[in-house]
Amino acid sequence: MHMHFVQNFPFMGILLTLICAVLSSVLRPRAARVVTLFVIAAVTCLTAGTLAYTVSTGESYVYMMGHFPAPWGNEIRAGSLEAVSLLFFMGVIFCAFVGGKERSFQDIEETKYNIFCILVDLVILSLQALVYTNDIFTAFVFIEINTLAAAGLVCMRQTGRSLVASVRYMIMNLLGSSLFLIGIVILYTITGHLLMEPLYDSVQLLVASGEYRVPLLMVVALITVGLSLKSALFPFDKWLPGAYSNSTPTGSAILSSIVSKGYIFLLIKIFYRVIGIENIFALGICDVLFVFGVIGMIMGSVSAVRATTTRMMIAYSSVAQIGYVYVALGMRSEAGIICALWHIVAHALTKSMLFVSASALDAASGGTHKRRDLRGVFYRNPLAALAFTLGGVNLVGVPLLNVFITKVMLMEAAFDAGGLHMAITLTAMVISTLLNAKYFLGTIQTFFTPKRDEQAVRVKNSFSLTVGLVGFIVLNFLMGIFGSQVLDIMVSGLACFV
Repeated sequence: MHMHFVQNFPFMGILLTLICAVLSSVLRPRAARVVTLFVIAAVTCLTAGTLAYTVSTGESYVYMMGHFPAPWGNEIRAGSLEAVSLLFFMGVIFCAFVGGKERSFQDIEETKYNIFCILVDLVILSLQALVYTNDIFTAFVFIEINTLAAAGLVCMRQTGRSLVASVRYMIMNLLGSSLFLIGIVILYTITGHLLMEPLYDSVQLLVASGEYRVPLLMVVALITVGLSLKSALFPFDKWLPGAYSNSTPTGSAILSSIVSKGYIFLLIKIFYRVIGIENIFALGICDVLFVFGVIGMIMGSVSAVRATTTRMMIAYSSVAQIGYVYVALGMRSEAGIICALWHIVAHALTKSMLFVSASALDAASGGTHKRRDLRGVFYRNPLAALAFTLGGVNLVGVPLLNVFITKVMLMEAAFDAGGLHMAITLTAMVISTLLNAKYFLGTIQTFFTPKRDEQAVRVKNSFSLTVGLVGFIVLNFLMGIFGSQVLDIMVSGLACFV
């Protein structure tokens, strides 16, 4: 079959990122930064081309590396769902990298800045591979690359707390990787395949014949727990607050928005393309995810209310928002899966904006990290305060913004599920939303409350910070305005996922 040139774009993006990561290791810091910006721009353009092609054809396609067919060769698979998700993720990485440039130069030793750029390149590399890969062992390889790069981003500030947080992150995430690897080993033992299509066919035959029921259940449990641990589903979230709050603003934005979301995207891909979503529903694993997702929604919000620093509050909020994703997965319906995919992207856009704007607000308030010291900060840095306000009210669920769409979709999925699922979901959403309103709206209120007897001194934002914050604001509004079109692409892409 004739291959169009555009079908090479996903592989070209992966290869280009790998080459530039190696190149950055021998460059000066500022040159490495230019190379990373080039990688971000190039991968964004290639992803946009892939999205346009897959939307126009209405189908996904498989790219064989080296043109060796299954089961010997390695493959990547691209469709509209993969491309639209990756396109938003690349927008987040661009805004986070540009918006956090000044703080990154301050927080990171100049001689190590090119290492920081390499780590960002490796995150982009592994994200592309996790989104596109058609081979489950290749997914494990890039999970490890992602883990090492993320741990490096956490400790780039070289402070005591960041080093401790990095070690904790590494230990917990390597445990998740080990569980995932054991699951792959058992799956390969009972099927003899690593590519996803042959794996899916073998699993369907095993389910139909009733063979290896216990090992297959163990595979699902190990892979699900491993990726849930790495994406910080409650109660596996203890590493998250320290890692997110002690990294650089760029690192925090990428960790919270990209790294954990890549693991959840991979989990959904495995559910559909390896085990079969009907088998997942039948095994009852979704009910377990539902229970822990509900607890995470509430406990993450409670911890955020109690947090004293802005960045710790945002970090604990991530636990609650990841709970929303797993509650949606626990609905055992296509509507729930679509809701989870939507919220993966919506949360990525919002949370990264919160971390970058929070850093600017802290800097405008004398370098504080305390929420109570941000009183009147709007008058010192209006742009950062407005960006934080947009992110905060978005996560609360104000209409016309993208997280409001998440909550509407989740309620619809809950009503479709009915019974206990509906009652528990609606109750948890009410509690979580009220808690979100308490800590976000309470914090935002202090921004607009001027200090007595103090003349506010306006902080002049750097050009890069302005570009990053404006970019985040535009991306959030675009996703809300064109929400129906994005949802249509996700729905049609999910239909091609099997």
